[in-house]
Amino acid sequence: MNYDLIVLGSGPAGLAAAVAARGRGKTALVIGNRWQDSPLAKAEKIDNYLGLPGRTGYELLEEFQKHAEGAGVEFVTGRAISLMAWNGFTVTVGSDMYQGRALIMSPGVVRQTKFAGEQEFLGRGVSYCATCDGMLYRGKDVVVAGRTADAPEEAKYLKSIGCNVTYTAPKKPAELADDIPFIPAGKLEIHGEQMVTGVTLDGADVPCAGVFVLRASVAPTDLLPTLELDGGYIKVDRAMRTSVEGVFACGDCTGAPLQVAKAVGEGHIAGLSACEYLDKQDK
Repeated sequence: MNYDLIVLGSGPAGLAAAVAARGRGKTALVIGNRWQDSPLAKAEKIDNYLGLPGRTGYELLEEFQKHAEGAGVEFVTGRAISLMAWNGFTVTVGSDMYQGRALIMSPGVVRQTKFAGEQEFLGRGVSYCATCDGMLYRGKDVVVAGRTADAPEEAKYLKSIGCNVTYTAPKKPAELADDIPFIPAGKLEIHGEQMVTGVTLDGADVPCAGVFVLRASVAPTDLLPTLELDGGYIKVDRAMRTSVEGVFACGDCTGAPLQVAKAVGEGHIAGLSACEYLDKQDK
């Protein structure tokens, strides 16, 4: 599926960018988690958003979502697991791919620490997508490191296609199928030689051929390694342009202040800048 603009992140910044693009007649796809699952949705009171004082985070996000949907923004719920920058941008979500001519990154602040061995064995036994890579491990032992609400469902899918699944997380999720073994662990180390051969869970060794690390999101620099950072945040200019042509960023991922008003303002700028970029490409 092809779009003028793909937005990674369904928060205030991403929605503002998509709405701005729709106002310029561009097609826009927002890829992200459900707005109800956002940490902002749990905010009891927001007093510093101009004209709408005293709203809860849930109320604000609900209005933002309605506005975006009414403007014709399209949505895909899920996490981007890979990104290819060639002839535009191709984003993979689960087993589906989406093509965009320009890209806006608004993932918020991705607070995650990689497991030991995760980066080293990425693509050699470590995967971020069960539906994408599950068939590679049919009949083999795999470990699912569940850090998302839908991770138990993905573990169930892996078992259904013939994988021997062990699930690990700090706490056993209620949704985990009874026939999938569970090992409680907060620390995970991935090891192997050319390929993954096992993991260590809080000191206990578990042999396996594959590890599915299921987090809520993938860090922007994992998707696009050439992206320039500044103090851990995505570096942008006043037009929200990043170091990669055709890629813009906005919201918390660009740095403080981590506020809704700042995110919406930057999102609007990013959306307009992306449209200007596309118009120049068309000429």
